[in-house]
Amino acid sequence: MLLELFHLSQRCLARPNVYSQRTALRFRTLATEASNKTTRIVAATILNRAPFLTPTPDPFEQAYYDYQARLARAISSPLPTDVYFKPGSLLERRFALEERQREKAAFGEDFTPIISLPVDEDGKGGGKSLADQLAEEAGLEEPPQPRIHRADKEKDVKSLDRAGERNLYLLVKKDRKANSWQFPQGGLENDEALHKAALRELKEECGPNMDVWMVGRQPIGHYAYEYPTESQRDGHLGAKVYFFKGHILAGQCRPDGKEVVDFAWLTKEEVQQYVEPHYWTAIKDMLSDS
Repeated sequence: MLLELFHLSQRCLARPNVYSQRTALRFRTLATEASNKTTRIVAATILNRAPFLTPTPDPFEQAYYDYQARLARAISSPLPTDVYFKPGSLLERRFALEERQREKAAFGEDFTPIISLPVDEDGKGGGKSLADQLAEEAGLEEPPQPRIHRADKEKDVKSLDRAGERNLYLLVKKDRKANSWQFPQGGLENDEALHKAALRELKEECGPNMDVWMVGRQPIGHYAYEYPTESQRDGHLGAKVYFFKGHILAGQCRPDGKEVVDFAWLTKEEVQQYVEPHYWTAIKDMLSDS
């Protein structure tokens, strides 16, 4: 009995499996068909304008800084001006004015007493209050620029002077209806390196008038998507976009108006309002929240 079962199993193993052969042939046919179509490689640049203003402190931070300033002024020893300045000199008077401003900033106008200025070398200038002297010296110093630029008030998204406390990113608009806003990007030429392709496409789409520093040769992220059936061309099923980070040091975007019809310098939250949801999902973690 056992011998008959053994011979039967041997005959079953020797018999060709028609189903397995047909399945393998079908899978092989599908793999061959898919291998004929490839994915297009695209290089893109996330061009950043770094903040040029320190962040505005919140109320708690401001209260802490004010407390530390008052404490430091209260326990500090006064500077011996007779050692460091010639009595009655212009430098001595200017230092007294600056001290008056620092006292006013730390303790307020009501707390700070009005101190008479020292007499100058020719015997004049004595008896003047620091407030009067501040008014006379006001025209000698350049006032600080406002933190809110005119571009912020006019909502000029093409200006590099806007949103000085935030990181801005360059978005360009292509001449099409869907997916029109995106980062500057384009395909590779022959055996071109990815980082070189990203920089070349940036100059082609935005003009040569920008001084750009590319952070590195490695991409900081990628985004893969499939083309719609009606948009598939040149044997490509879809595209893989590799993003490179760059900083603008000088200049401005100057598109030619053909491939790129518009541009904008936007914060992270504003980028979300311009791009498509699927594009935003892919790039949001590459952008700074500040």
